[in-house]
Formats: sequence, structure tokens, C-alpha cells
Amino acid sequence: MMTLILGVVFSVIGMVAFARGRKSKRSSPLIGGMVLMVFPYFVPNPVLMGLIGGATLVGMYLFRE
Repeated sequence: MMTLILGVVFSVIGMVAFARGRKSKRSSPLIGGMVLMVFPYFVPNPVLMGLIGGATLVGMYLFRE
């Protein structure tokens, strides 16, 4: 159940980041949003999913343009 909830949360955040990146023509939210939308399909462990999603969000924040 937690995997489903985390997958939906990260996918929604990724969809918003992707849309904002495409609209503003910035690569960091565009790539980060794509990663956040796709990776929950391949990670079955909720702890690992939280770590990867958190690391992607921190990366998007640190490497913004």
C-alpha cells in the first residue's frame, strides 16, 4: 500500500515539475520530472523509492538554473 501511495505522490510531483520545466524551457525540472514520473514503475521497495525520490527532489533543487 505504501508503495502505491509513494508512487502516486512522486508521479504527481514529477508531472508538475515536468510541465513547469517545459513551460519555462529549463532542463533541470524537465529531466527531474521525467525521472520522478518513471522510476516508481521500476522500484518495488517503498524505502528505496523514498530515497530515490528524495534524492531526485534534492538534485532538482540544488542544480536549478
